[in-house]
Order: sequence, then C-alpha cells, then structure tokens
Amino acid sequence: MPSASGSPPKIRRKGWRRSSRKGSPVLKGDKEEKVKIAVCIKQVPDTTDVKIDPKTNTLIREGVASITNPFDEYAVEEALLIKEKHGGEVHVISMGPPQAIEVLKNALAVGADKVYLVSDRAFAGADTLATAYTVAKTIRAVAGDVDLVICGKQAIDGDTAQVGPGIATRLGIPQLTYVSKVKEIDPAKKRIVVERLLENGREIVESSLPVLLTVVKDINEPRLPSLLGIKKAAKAQIPTLTAKDIGAEENRIGLKGSPTWVTRVFSPEARGGGGEILKGELQEVVPLLVNKLMDTKFIK
Repeated sequence: MPSASGSPPKIRRKGWRRSSRKGSPVLKGDKEEKVKIAVCIKQVPDTTDVKIDPKTNTLIREGVASITNPFDEYAVEEALLIKEKHGGEVHVISMGPPQAIEVLKNALAVGADKVYLVSDRAFAGADTLATAYTVAKTIRAVAGDVDLVICGKQAIDGDTAQVGPGIATRLGIPQLTYVSKVKEIDPAKKRIVVERLLENGREIVESSLPVLLTVVKDINEPRLPSLLGIKKAAKAQIPTLTAKDIGAEENRIGLKGSPTWVTRVFSPEARGGGGEILKGELQEVVPLLVNKLMDTKFIK
C-alpha cells in the first residue's frame, strides 16, 4: 500500500481538467495558497569503494569526498518547483557529521529558504528507525506543521529506502513512495495527485495533505546554483541542532534507539571466470545450447 499511516490514498481513475496553458495541469490557488515543505537530504561518500572501520563497523569518511545523495537533489528541486507555483517555504534538513554542512550549503545555493544540520554524538550508530525518529522530531521542531515532506527514494550508501516511510510513520501522515510526477496540488482543499513509478507500470494516486513523498530521478532535472546563490551560501551560518534542541528522547536515538546494528561488514569474494561461448550459425548453436541446458538440469 502506498500509505503506511494516516488516511489511505485513493486511486484516481478519472482524468483531470487542464488549464489554458498547453500541457500544464490545473494548480488551483497558484501563488495564493502557500505550501510549507520540508526536504530531507543526506551526505554520502562520492565513491563506490566504501571502506569500513573494522572496530566500529561504520563508514570511514576521512579522505573520502562527499556529495549530496543524488536522489535527494531531485527532492530539493521538486520542492523548489512547487514553491515557485504556490509560494511558501522550503526547509532542508540533514542529519550527519559536521561536514554535512556542505550539502546544506548546496541546497541554499539553489534556492532553499532555511537549512538545518542535526548533529550530535548521541546520534552515532543510528539505524533507519532511530534516524527516522530523529528527523521527524527535527521537522516538528524547526518547521512545525508542514504540508509536504519530500525525500529521495533512497540513499546510495545504505540503499534501504526505509527512512522516508519511517519519517511519515513518526509524523502520523500518509506516504507516497517512488513518485515520478506531481500532477496536481490543491493546498486549499489539502489534496495532492501524483504519479508513482511501479515495477510493472505507473499509478495515479490521490492523497490528503500533509503527506510525505519519496521521489525518483524521473521527476525533474535538478538546477545548477546561480553565482549569487553560491555567494549567499558561502556566507551563511548553518544552524546546528543537538538532541536536546529537538527534544529527542535519549533511548530513541543513536545506538540506544536502534533495534538493528551492524555485526560484520565484508566484501563478497570475487567470482572466478567460467562459462562457454558457443560459436557458429544460429541453426547449429541452438541445439547445442538446448543440450547443454538439459545436461545441467536447467531445463528438462
């Protein structure tokens, strides 16, 4: 189900009215009804060669360049596009070590209104459950009641896709995952229609607001920061919030709040070479292939 909590979204089966602008869906209340949006982003290693500390089983970040999680860039862009149509505010939040300030400066440079770093030694070792709790508490503390929470579909370092839905559960709002298009928003009626990318097709879903979206890369094309935006971000003082600042309970954050933990991290052994390439004309190769598959019991 697209929604893990709150009122379940409804499948929309009818079409929707278009505006006079060709190809543009009606966005009722443009520039009149403002939308408050929280975007959750993460700093991840800019490499596939991830190294793990054997003692702590955590990522070794020293000497490794870091970037904004690519899927989160699409989340920031979608928030900015919605703000441009409806007005409102975009609050960007990142939980991580002090150096995660850099990804928040990138968000400021492209147009985010406010950014916040959530960083505290007490958060160390947090699994997806504890992380979702921490981020949800931060959203409530700094943004209050929001209309939308937008996350990338998953982080490229963990690939769990659990934190976004976990935040929705903690906030008590519906979730719409794998969103490939925001088709319609009506802030006055607290309503949104999106298109979801599924394994076997696409689905149009309607939900009430507030709601959490996790987005895929099909949704938009992230913009580049302007020179003025880069200068503004370089001078900005990024607020850093601790567990106490967001009112987090000690037994629900970090290792204490994590029912799962890493016991061992290792790279799988490389597979050796093997296999056989059948050569010849198609009429000759097909019978040979069938016989070999039958010999190996793949087919009977």
